[in-house]
Amino acid sequence: MSQPVPPPNQPYDAQPQGGNPFAGGQQPGGAPFGAPAPFIPPAPPARDNVGLGVAAAVVVAVIAAAIYGAIIGATKHEVGYAAVGVGFVVGFASGKLGGRNPVLPVLSAVLSLVAVYFGQLLGEAMLAAKDFPVTVSELFFDHFGLLNEAWKADSDFLTYVFFAIAAIAAFSGAKKAAE
Repeated sequence: MSQPVPPPNQPYDAQPQGGNPFAGGQQPGGAPFGAPAPFIPPAPPARDNVGLGVAAAVVVAVIAAAIYGAIIGATKHEVGYAAVGVGFVVGFASGKLGGRNPVLPVLSAVLSLVAVYFGQLLGEAMLAAKDFPVTVSELFFDHFGLLNEAWKADSDFLTYVFFAIAAIAAFSGAKKAAE
């Protein structure tokens, strides 16, 4: 379907005589052809700030480790789904603020493993502080080797399975958030 060519003495935007209101060089809504349509949203800003993504992942990993440790200390059980949540929020934060850099999902997976490990150690310290006359910080900083040995004795196959799932959740969370 072709548009009629206006005669040389008639401007392009003039209303044609055939009765078609849209054949005169304007889009529906009154904007001339070539002008941006008023309903097209602007492109989202680029989010490729790797430093911000790394910083967000580190901060969220520390906070998530503390929350995970508090959950273990309060419930006296290792909650595997919370470990998966730790991984996901670390990855999501890094991807959302850092963008699509391929380093961020890998870094998020590593940081989620560290966060889950320290969260479990903090939970062990909270449980041990209830039974012995020492504080959590004293156990965590002064007797870290002893605390690590207690963690090794309490860990089982599912502990390591949830470590792996937390890392996978962090990796995929970073990828999804960067889209």
